[in-house]
This record gives sequence, C-alpha cells and structure tokens, in this order.
Amino acid sequence: MTDSLWTKPGGSLSHKNASKEYGLTEQDLFTAMRAGTLQFREGSAHGNPYFKLLRMEVEALALELRGAAAMEEQAFQHQLRQIDKAINSHKRKLTALNKQRIALLEAHNKRVSTGENESDAKT
Repeated sequence: MTDSLWTKPGGSLSHKNASKEYGLTEQDLFTAMRAGTLQFREGSAHGNPYFKLLRMEVEALALELRGAAAMEEQAFQHQLRQIDKAINSHKRKLTALNKQRIALLEAHNKRVSTGENESDAKT
C-alpha cells in the first residue's frame, strides 16, 4: 500500500517543501525520521540530495507537534503565498505581452505611414 502513496501525485513531498508547507523545522523532520515516525526515501535533483517523505505522515507529525489551529494557520499562509506567487507570475507575463503588443503596433503603424507616403508619391 505504501508504494502507491510514494508514486501517487501529491502523496509525497521533499523535506524542504514539508518544512515550508507545514511550518516544521528540518530538525523536527530529521528527528522524526530517526525515530521511525516518518518513512523516507533518498533522492537527488541536479546533484542536490533531498529526502522524500509521505505527505500523510508529515501532516500527522505537524498536527502532533503544532496542533490543529497552527496547522490551519500554516495552511492558510501557504495557500496565500501560492496565490501571491501566481499573481506575480501573471503580472510579469502581462507586462511582457503588453511590451510585445506595443512593439507590434509601432511596427504596424510605421509600415502603414510609410505605405501612405509611397502611395502619395505615385499620384
């Protein structure tokens, strides 16, 4: 059963993301890993090692260490950060698209005005 949790989308997360998402310190996670409370698998991304943890076990640990109210506040803060991040990403994309639009309109207007001058010269 646990193998399916490791491969299920959203079923596992890195120890770094667990720290950010659940407000746990790396020390909290490492202590629980040594105690056998958290199952883990070792991984590496671009040469950087990390520990992969089961989300449900991290949630249970956070609930035990921090309490329900703190977990709700942490979940709220995490969702708010994710939304702010998405908004800022869309703002950057919108700015880039507006610059492209302006450049396209300027190029078009330049061609149109040059084309009008050529047609005036022919008559």
